[in-house]
Amino acid sequence: MQSSRNTSLSATHSRKTSAGAGKQQLRAWLRLLSCSKSIEGEVRSRLRSEFSTTLPRFDVLAQLDAAGGMLTMGEISERLMVTNGNVTTLIDAMEKDQLVARKPHPEDRRSTLIVLTRGGRKLFDAMAPAHQQWIAEAMQAMTRTELQVLISLLEKLKTSTHALDAV
Repeated sequence: MQSSRNTSLSATHSRKTSAGAGKQQLRAWLRLLSCSKSIEGEVRSRLRSEFSTTLPRFDVLAQLDAAGGMLTMGEISERLMVTNGNVTTLIDAMEKDQLVARKPHPEDRRSTLIVLTRGGRKLFDAMAPAHQQWIAEAMQAMTRTELQVLISLLEKLKTSTHALDAV
């Protein structure tokens, strides 16, 4: 009888501990979301006021820059984690403003390459250091060591979330 009572107490303790951990996880998620939205809002505002552009346009230019200046529409969509329809509308507007150009894919006639133009390169080269500075300002209260710990913890979280994708 004592054994079943201990098992029952252990199960109750386990549920309480699990519920407490769940509350901590929710609190951490809300904090991450709050910080992300705050920083993103500031970046959006500054891109608009200082460069007359939007965060999605900056993101496309940044992805093109990281890829050496050329990606397919599908690759852009995948890297930005948005639908192909969203990318098409965005690229249409950016092409009209001469920030990017469409070019036939040399190996796949069904695919189109999006290429960074001179105007797109010039705009991105002006925005990138400003963007880096804005992020540095947002995180200025953190020490180098704290940032390294944060990066490590976020990598661990990212790995954990990839496990969800497999389910």
